[in-house]
Formats: sequence, structure tokens, C-alpha cells
Amino acid sequence: MNLIVAVDKNWAIGYNNGLLVSIPEDMAFFRNTTTGKVIVMGRKTLESFPNQKPLKNRTNIVISTKKDYKVDGAIVVNSIDEALDEAKKYNTEDVYVIGGGAIYNQMLPYCDTAYVTYINNNYAADTYFPNLDEDNDWELAQESEENTYFDIEYFFRTYKRK
Repeated sequence: MNLIVAVDKNWAIGYNNGLLVSIPEDMAFFRNTTTGKVIVMGRKTLESFPNQKPLKNRTNIVISTKKDYKVDGAIVVNSIDEALDEAKKYNTEDVYVIGGGAIYNQMLPYCDTAYVTYINNNYAADTYFPNLDEDNDWELAQESEENTYFDIEYFFRTYKRK
């Protein structure tokens, strides 16, 4: 299983249930990487999308502890274990965890590849991702050249579980 995330220098990922910054090339990378695949997310992440709708051209698995939670166009499960069981129905290489913070933390042990857009900036944040550079279970396998969007420098990184 994979995960895909954008982080700042402090490995922050969000603020007030939103992204820290929107970089068009990062959004395109996310879209190109996950289209036609399976994405796993928490309810709050889904609710941060436009119109609170599942992403098109993907199988959306939404984790919510609300037993009566329903979403047209998504598979709703009530626990990490149920999400893992549902994800087993698909090729593990086609499954991407997309957030939010609590879901990343709980699903990280089940992931082998992390696609990280590393933004060389600090933002006000209230949600963080584990720092893979400090995690002995992970290693940086690949890093792009520096990219820029206005005054923002960022890199596309791929981490692999050791």
C-alpha cells in the first residue's frame, strides 16, 4: 500500500481541515498518481473536498466512526481494520492513503511507499505527518530536482520502507 502527502519543513500537512498551500504541479501529481486507483481517507478529509464529494475516477474508501455515515460514490467503513479488509480486494500497489493526520498515523505501518511533496517552507498548522527522515523504518529512495511555484521551493520525494 502507498500513501501520498504534501508536507512543509516541519512535516505539517494541514490547518483548519485544509491544505497548507495549493501548488498546481503538486495537485497534478496527486491527480495523475491516484486517478484510476483506490484512495483511503478519513471522513474529515472527504468533507474538505469541493461539495464534500468523493474524487472522480477513483475508488473512494472513507473511514468514519459514525455508524450511519453514508456517501454516494464511496465505500464507507467504520475502522482501520475494515479499511484494510476493503483494501485487500484491490492490488496493493493501487491503494493510496490520502489523509488526514489520524488516518496517516494509523495506516503508515501498512504502507511500503510514501510519495511526499516536500515544501521548503513553514506554515501555520495544526496537523502533522510523521517525519520519515527521522524514522529508521523508512529511507529516501528518490528526490526530484528543486521545483518552484512563485517563491515556494518544493521537491517530489519517494520514501520506501526498509
